[in-house]
Amino acid sequence: MHNLFIIAGLIGGLGTQEILLIAFVVLLLFGGSKIPELMKGIGKGVRGFKEGLKGIEDEIHDNGKKEPEKTEEKKPDTDKDKTPAG
Repeated sequence: MHNLFIIAGLIGGLGTQEILLIAFVVLLLFGGSKIPELMKGIGKGVRGFKEGLKGIEDEIHDNGKKEPEKTEEKKPDTDKDKTPAG
């Protein structure tokens, strides 16, 4: 978790020139035709991550709302099993 804060701090500290330099390097490495595919894959990954988080939040929310279920314990009917002595 601590690593996420470090990464967020690094990204927040990037200026316009640094972002343009990174975009240029990515363009050189992957080429113009691969970038849309790369971005689509990243978008799908982010969407899946958000859906997973929402599912976990819903599960936590639903578990908090549930009241403990009352179970009714049945006592065995011993009167029916007994036959009259006689």
